[in-house]
Amino acid sequence: MARYYIIAGESSGDMHAANLMKAIRHKDPEAEFRVWGGDRMREAGGEVIKHIRELAFMGFWEVIANLRTILGLMRQAKRDLLSWRPDALILVDYPGFNLRIAEFAHKHDIPVLYYISPQVWAWKQSRVKKIRKVVDEMLVILPFEQDFYRRHGMEVSFPGHPLLDEVIPKKRNNDYAAFRRKHLLPDKPLVALLPGSRKQEIRRMLKSMAALAPDFPECHFVVAGLSSHDRLTYDACTQHENVSLVCDETYALLANADAALVASGTATLETALFGVPQAVCYKANKLSYLIARQVIRVSYISLVNLIMDKPVLREIIQREFTHAELRKELRQLLYDDDRRAELARDYAALEERLGGEGASAEAARIIVERIHP
Repeated sequence: MARYYIIAGESSGDMHAANLMKAIRHKDPEAEFRVWGGDRMREAGGEVIKHIRELAFMGFWEVIANLRTILGLMRQAKRDLLSWRPDALILVDYPGFNLRIAEFAHKHDIPVLYYISPQVWAWKQSRVKKIRKVVDEMLVILPFEQDFYRRHGMEVSFPGHPLLDEVIPKKRNNDYAAFRRKHLLPDKPLVALLPGSRKQEIRRMLKSMAALAPDFPECHFVVAGLSSHDRLTYDACTQHENVSLVCDETYALLANADAALVASGTATLETALFGVPQAVCYKANKLSYLIARQVIRVSYISLVNLIMDKPVLREIIQREFTHAELRKELRQLLYDDDRRAELARDYAALEERLGGEGASAEAARIIVERIHP
């Protein structure tokens, strides 16, 4: 009976880790899981020690402000890890926390597998030296990451991107009419608003996104919300008659959307895989943004643009994040046929670059064969 200890610190990690857990159990039916994660990891059979609601700290300033809490969580994770003594520690993204736990596990001879790489290729490339010392194998989900880690002498696998395992079945089984009936949505073009999963993101960006609704009375705007947040978090930002809130159904919304405004992150890739024309939006705490500008070494913030290595999507960030710019871009996404056609071609190339379904199963095979050679 193999024991797997898994740490994911945010909602996308919870989703990917849950799918990985299901795939591991298919290959290792006696598997036991002890996890730091969310509801999906619990549903996949994990004993949740800490919920992602208690782990979502974002940005330089936010981390500093909550440093005492974070250090306390690290101490708890280390104690629990030693007490349970898993056969493998599987870390899912969340680098500020997970790399410190990896170092601790390595010192205590617990095998460390890292699924979904920290974005060290974007900033702090010096971290690769530490990763090489404390991580036994990287399982990466972006094609260019495999070459990056190989150049640094690491054992690395590219099982594919697990989002395709989520998105392709949802696209296949979509019922457009049922989604509209369920949420009493009018027969108008739908604009999806994806303001992020953290409260500070939502408060910082959603009000500006939703403020576009009066400019587009021919459309209906739908906010992709999370029921884990208090509804007041969203209601305070969406006081317009053609704006609705739909919680925990982001994929169903994207399958029915005509355009989207999306906070930077995994959601930009999800939106692209559903074929929805989108703009990438982001506004950070001023101090966090100034620090990020000094240390980040990539040309884009969107995963779509990074993977394609060109500006497929317009990135509207910080000072550019204004009502006028958002309105101009959304109008093009909705009504410029040439722009929509170009995006469709780029999205098709993106999906081909990421591979097909089966990433979770392949990652599970690599992990189980490492534990049961």
